[in-house]
Amino acid sequence: MDSWINLLSLSIPVKALFTGYILAVGIGLMMAGAQIMLTHGMADGKLGISIDDIVYSYYGNRSGSKLEAKLNGSMKDKATAEENLKIIKWIVNGSDEHAWIKTISPIVESKCSTCHANIATLPNITQYEVIKELTEIDMGVNVTSLTRVSHIHIFGIAFIFFFVGFIFSFAIGFSHWLKALLIFTPFAFLLIDVSAWWLTRLDPAFAWMVIIGGFGYSLASTIMLSTSLYQMWIMPWRGKSSDVNAWFD
Repeated sequence: MDSWINLLSLSIPVKALFTGYILAVGIGLMMAGAQIMLTHGMADGKLGISIDDIVYSYYGNRSGSKLEAKLNGSMKDKATAEENLKIIKWIVNGSDEHAWIKTISPIVESKCSTCHANIATLPNITQYEVIKELTEIDMGVNVTSLTRVSHIHIFGIAFIFFFVGFIFSFAIGFSHWLKALLIFTPFAFLLIDVSAWWLTRLDPAFAWMVIIGGFGYSLASTIMLSTSLYQMWIMPWRGKSSDVNAWFD
């Protein structure tokens, strides 16, 4: 009586539910990857994730300020080259308030305020006291921000992985141990990824762990999502069927 408990034998409404979730999550993960490429991936001023990007994002670029790093990296295209140069010269010359009011504030109001004055998670650099802090030597992400991002990342991504693993648990053709390993792998690499953020903040040598963590849970998730879609739709379309109870057999 339990022979229906596998991806091939699920009813069409359940398959539609699982498929909708898989497609939404798959697109969401791709958008997250694109967002990482456009933010962390531009930390060194070059497109694409590199060790330097990870180091600059978490340990900091201690040869200059965080604002300089942003102007040469992910925020480079938000203002003209001439405007960026004016801001950098202002930083180098001590970032005094008189020059801020006369020269820099109008640039910031024109090119930065749309996001930085309205999005709560971004520093409000239209205020002199806030932007002044960003002109100091870049010591990487601060503990408060890293704590906030860490708990949001762990809770949010783990919630997604739970349902990805739940759907995949109905798959057939895998031993119990291999299936269990694939289901557990994203959670393990998620913890490695977040732990590596903190370790990299202390020592740039741990930056490799961030890349390994992200690659590990992305690969495991891709395998589970693609396998689930294949077994729900392609295998039945090719005339395959199964009476295996995927949870108990």
